[in-house]
Amino acid sequence: MSVNVNRSVSDQFYRYKMPRLIAKVEGKGNGIKTVIVNMVDVAKALNRPPTYPTKFFGCELGAQTQFDTKNDRYIVNGSHEANKLQDMLDGFIRKFVLCPECDNPETDLHVNPKKQTIGNSCKACGYRGMLDTRHKLCTFILKNPPESTESGSASVKKEKEKKNRKKDKENGSGSGEAGNHDNFDAPQAVDGDDDDEDWAEETTAEAQRRRMEEISDHAKNLTLSEDLEKPLEERVNLFYNFVKHKKESGTIDGADKEILAEAERLDVKAMGPLILSELLFNENIRDQIKKYKRHFLRFCHNNKKAQKYLLGGFECVVKLHQVQLLSRVPIILKDLYDADLLEEDVIFAWAEKVSKKYVSKELAKEIHAKAAPFVKWLKEAEEESEGSEEEEEEEDENVEVVYSSSARELKVETVKPDTPEKEEDDIDIDAI
Repeated sequence: MSVNVNRSVSDQFYRYKMPRLIAKVEGKGNGIKTVIVNMVDVAKALNRPPTYPTKFFGCELGAQTQFDTKNDRYIVNGSHEANKLQDMLDGFIRKFVLCPECDNPETDLHVNPKKQTIGNSCKACGYRGMLDTRHKLCTFILKNPPESTESGSASVKKEKEKKNRKKDKENGSGSGEAGNHDNFDAPQAVDGDDDDEDWAEETTAEAQRRRMEEISDHAKNLTLSEDLEKPLEERVNLFYNFVKHKKESGTIDGADKEILAEAERLDVKAMGPLILSELLFNENIRDQIKKYKRHFLRFCHNNKKAQKYLLGGFECVVKLHQVQLLSRVPIILKDLYDADLLEEDVIFAWAEKVSKKYVSKELAKEIHAKAAPFVKWLKEAEEESEGSEEEEEEEDENVEVVYSSSARELKVETVKPDTPEKEEDDIDIDAI
C-alpha cells in the first residue's frame, strides 16, 4: 500500500507516492531488533540512500543501526512499531527531502565535506539553499555523501554526441548534395483540407476556476517559508487560528496529524498543548482528556517541555472554570497522568514551585494545595515500587537451582540464609 510522500497533503491523486513502511521485529531480550523490510523501496521513492532514513531513526530513538547493503537489510536495535517509524519518517522527509519553497520532494542533496555544508536544490521550482546541519544525521551525511549521478550522465551524453557526429560525417560524405536541402520535397504529413487546431487557452468558467486554484496553491506554498520568518507570537496565533478552524468546521476529531504537522511547520510544537488546552478543554475536561488523548500524545510523548506547557494550559482552564474545577484538581491531574500525558518528574518539578506565569499567584497556590494529595500519593507509589524491586532482588539472591541426575527437570529451591548455631555446652575433655 502506498502513501503520499508529504502526508500532510490529503489529496488522493497526489503524484508523489511511497510504499508504507514494513517493520519486522526479530530476536529476544537484549538482542531484539527491528528490520525495515522495504527500506530500499522507500528510499528510492524519496531519492535518498536507504542508510539516511535508517540512521535518522537511530538518532531519534537513541538506538544503534546496522546496514547490510548486499542483502538489503536495514536494522534499528530495539522493538519499534511500523506506525511509530512511519510518523518518524515524516520528520525525515520534512527536514531532508521536501523543498522549503514549494514542498515538492524533487530535491537533490549536494554535500561538501571540506566546507562541512549540505546544499539542497529543487528541480521543480529551482530553489537552491543550505540545510541546517545541527541535526545529528548531518554528520553522518557529511561522512557518507550520496553517490552523484552527474558524472555518469555526463559520460553517457558525451558518448551519444560522439555517435551522432560519426553519423553526420557518414551522411555528409555519402553524396555531395547532402547539404543542399532544396532538393528534398516537403512531406505531406498534414492534409490541406483539415481545419487548423485551436492552440488558445480555454476560456470556460471551469478552466478559469482550475487556473485560479493552481495560482492559489502556488501562493500557499510560497507562504510556507515566509511564516517561519515571522515572530513567535504571530506563529502561535497562526497555529491557534488553524486549530480553531478545524474545531469550528467539525473536522478536529481526525485532524491530530494535520495539527501536529502545522505546529512543526510553524516551529511551535512545544507550545501546542497550551493552545489545544485553551480550545479543547472546558468544565468537562475529564471527558475531553479521553476524547482528545491522541491529539495531546502527539505533542507530549517524550517531550517534557510540551508537558510543562500542558500544565500551564491546565491552570488556565481551572482559572476559567474555577467553581467547577478547583475542587477536582487532583482527580484531573491523575487523569492526565493515567493518559500518559504527564510524567512523574514533570509533575514533581511543577509541584515544587508555584508560578504566576499563567494565573495569579493566589490561585496558583490554591491549585498546588489541592494537588498536594495527588503528588503525595504519586511519591509514595514510586517509593513502594522501588522498595518492591529491592525485595525481589533479595529474593532472587536466595534462590538456588539444584540439578538432580534422577530428576527430569531442574528444581528451584529457596535457600534460607545461614544462621549461627547455638553453642553446645562446654565438654570437659578429661571426663571423656
